[in-house]
Amino acid sequence: MSCEAKDDVMSLRSSSGRGRATVTHAVVVIFLEFFAWGLLTTPMLTVLHETFPQHTFLMNGLVHGVKGFLSFLSAPLIGALSDIWGRKSFLLMTVFFTCAPIPFMRISPWWYFALISVSGIFAVTFSVIFAYVADITEEHERSTAYGLVSATFAASLVTSPAIGAYLSAQYGDSLVVLVATVIAVADIAFVFFVVPESLPDKMRLTSWGFPISWEQADPFASLRRVGKDTTVLLICVTVFLSYLPEAGQYSSFFLYLKQVIDFSPAAIAAFIAMVGVLSIIAQTLFLSVLMRTIGNKNTVLLGLGFQLFQLAWYGFGSEPWMMWAAGTVAAMSSITFPAVSALVSHSASADQQGVAQGMITGIRGLCNGLGPALYGFIFFLFNVELNDLQPEGKDTQRTEKALIPGPPFLFGACAVLFALLVAVFIPDRRLADAKTCKPSSATAAAHAQGAGTLATPTSDAEDIEPLLQDSSM
Repeated sequence: MSCEAKDDVMSLRSSSGRGRATVTHAVVVIFLEFFAWGLLTTPMLTVLHETFPQHTFLMNGLVHGVKGFLSFLSAPLIGALSDIWGRKSFLLMTVFFTCAPIPFMRISPWWYFALISVSGIFAVTFSVIFAYVADITEEHERSTAYGLVSATFAASLVTSPAIGAYLSAQYGDSLVVLVATVIAVADIAFVFFVVPESLPDKMRLTSWGFPISWEQADPFASLRRVGKDTTVLLICVTVFLSYLPEAGQYSSFFLYLKQVIDFSPAAIAAFIAMVGVLSIIAQTLFLSVLMRTIGNKNTVLLGLGFQLFQLAWYGFGSEPWMMWAAGTVAAMSSITFPAVSALVSHSASADQQGVAQGMITGIRGLCNGLGPALYGFIFFLFNVELNDLQPEGKDTQRTEKALIPGPPFLFGACAVLFALLVAVFIPDRRLADAKTCKPSSATAAAHAQGAGTLATPTSDAEDIEPLLQDSSM
């Protein structure tokens, strides 16, 4: 964006209520949405078992896989349209469709899971939220603002599952669903009545003269640029191989703890809280120290090493204490993607930040669709189902499961091992003069407003792109 354009944007912001749109609005929206979903952690496991008593893991993977893949396909189009019609209307739409399935958990479980799958078309709240934050912050403020939004997401999931488990044990699942529905409605009302528009009217009106091209809305556009530069290719392959098992694990791990490891709902809530708190500490305290002491690339390698150890432990672990111990390692592995984003930020030249980060985000979106489906399919292949926990033949099943209780996690460990080997060859230097792919004029125009959303400041080594969490829940 030129200096004249920046001045115009700043003057428009000043004229539109002196920056009435704040990061606080984005933080409240994210907290309420994911707090509502976090409450449903325990009831959702019960409903999933009752709705799909056969092939539970497979159906869980398919539901989340369809949602993730639809989100990947729709996110670029929704982002491009929000540049023209404003953030608020699309923020209202994404929050509404993300929360719409909640009351159907008690009304009709089949409709509940069907709506979760279809809601992926609009369930891209984080994409719009980060664009909203980019509109109202300067580049040097953006990393801190993104970090605040990501920390709020983690904080909501630290507290809400424990509260939901307590309410479920004391008063039943119906009350939990009711409370989650009320919070979701409050979030929608907050967006409608309180959240101001972040794009000024003049800025949006001038955008009507620039029709949206297919290249802007094409979710595979950024992926096609991956092979044009060796360094970018190595980074993207690393992200794909490391985030694919992470996405699959996120969709099925709590169900795995309940069905296979015999965790109680209270234990699952406590596990989520522990890992969440340790992850926040790892991404705020340890990450900044590691980035300054051992550098970007070595921090990525260390994070991948923790992830490899964690997944292998999950795969072979058969006792609850093993899961608790592996959870501490999982918290440390959460430094991987912020470190990768920082590596991209310091590797790409200043005029290619949006394109480079867009590639990483696109690959993560694709993994959000493939990972859950892949994990569900592997569980299905190895016959890890509720049937295995029935009384009859229990000893035989226990003996069989003692060898490899969690096959998908071992697959994930193998994928991360390859990611670690690939990451070793990533050049640990700034590629200001490298021949990275230049975006076309159409792409440059498409990213003129949105590049700041994905770009990270390159002035300081400790400015780190936050973990762009997906809204698939």
